[in-house]
Amino acid sequence: MLFLTFPLSNPIGVALLGALLFWGLLYFLTQLNETTGKWPPGPTPLPFIGNLHLLDFRRQDKSLMKISEKYGPVFTIHFGLQKMVVLTGYEAVKEALVNSAEEFADRPPIPIFQCIQEGQGIFFSSGELWKTTRKFTMSSMHNLGMGKKMMGKKILEEFSFLAGLIDSFKGKPFKLKLFNMAPTNVTFLLLFGDRFDYQDPTFVTLLRLIDEVMVLLGSPFLHLFNFYPFLGWFLKPHKTILIKIEEVRVILRNYMVASRQHISGGYVMSCVDALMQKQSEESKMETYFSDANIIASLLDLMMAGTETTATSLQWAVLLMTKYPEVQAKVQEELDQVLGTTRLPEYEDQKVLPYTNAVVHEIQRYIALLPHVPHSTSVDTHFRGYFFPKGTPVIPLLTSVLLDKTQWKTPNEFNPSHFLDADGNFVKKAAFLPFSIGRRVCIGESLAKMEMFLFFVTLLQRFAFYPPPGIKESDLDITPEATFTKRPQPQSVCAKPRF
Repeated sequence: MLFLTFPLSNPIGVALLGALLFWGLLYFLTQLNETTGKWPPGPTPLPFIGNLHLLDFRRQDKSLMKISEKYGPVFTIHFGLQKMVVLTGYEAVKEALVNSAEEFADRPPIPIFQCIQEGQGIFFSSGELWKTTRKFTMSSMHNLGMGKKMMGKKILEEFSFLAGLIDSFKGKPFKLKLFNMAPTNVTFLLLFGDRFDYQDPTFVTLLRLIDEVMVLLGSPFLHLFNFYPFLGWFLKPHKTILIKIEEVRVILRNYMVASRQHISGGYVMSCVDALMQKQSEESKMETYFSDANIIASLLDLMMAGTETTATSLQWAVLLMTKYPEVQAKVQEELDQVLGTTRLPEYEDQKVLPYTNAVVHEIQRYIALLPHVPHSTSVDTHFRGYFFPKGTPVIPLLTSVLLDKTQWKTPNEFNPSHFLDADGNFVKKAAFLPFSIGRRVCIGESLAKMEMFLFFVTLLQRFAFYPPPGIKESDLDITPEATFTKRPQPQSVCAKPRF
């Protein structure tokens, strides 16, 4: 929980406390005057803090799931002065994001992302700007190979560099963060047109900045800023984030300048090239592909495209180290189907049912991104309730991936969730780590290919085990609260299998 104290002997503290009490009283009186019967039920809000006293700031998803046990799959929650609707469980989330996709397609104005993106980009924009930018960016990424066999070959090429790095430790412990490098480089290949050497100063700088921003985005005081943006002068994390984001923007601007110099021939090698070429083709009346929107879009692709797959791969190695019996069973299947020399293809999912089940179960179990808020694009009627246009809505993906009605043992790591009685792989409708509907992850096909190919090649080539003096049972699989749910900083060892 989060508690704040103010020094009442300090005049500034007294003034601040008075302002908080005034806002709290005003908010409380406003709530009393609202028309009842339209919004879903929910816990009674306290003045100013709303329902924040009920939330664990580091695991909001778990807190919201606990509240849903009392109020049902659709309920109202007050994040400070912000009133929001929460959807929990597969059925409610699917009904909103698929059956009523257009009505729930917008994003609410989240203060930190308003400061960073100012309504631009792919993930936190709405309306025509979002539709146009997303459609063009997805088309460009497919043209550059996303989801195609050629991208599979690039992923396998990147694995060779990762394998060389792992070999260099000669069986000694190394940090899980090492597994960030290969997936990040695949994303950078799409963004910039070429991979980086792992020691390249730009690569190292971008890795550091992405890591620091993601940690800060999970800070309790960053959440506080999102709930009470008028307290921004009093809080620090959002200011630090903006400084680090500007460092990333400087690098992106340099790539944009370089791109302008060679796209005149129509040769597109990267997402930067595609966006800059689109900008050059626009009429002066169109503004969808301004420099601001291009930078915001590249930021979205960079941050989301690197963090999600890279963190999932860390979890994959940690869980295989934690559960050696699962690791051994995967390797037995790989040895039977691929042997020790043939590299995998993405289509091998069909002939590797247990391995495929493990890859899916990793993503289900870790519930990497608990939620990204939506908002209603129009006045919306849903399950007997009325949500005015602009109502913030949380489709809680954790609650889908841990839904007791969809999974036999939702809180356990259990690959059999994706296997039938005969050991065949079974697709599950409630497997939604990339969300669903209009706002489904733009890089879903790339992330799935990366996760499968990197996982298979790592388990085919290496056996993973804990560092000396540490037992499998000692490995901590409690997630660390950042923007995503990362594993705790730990080390593992690897030895070649052949």
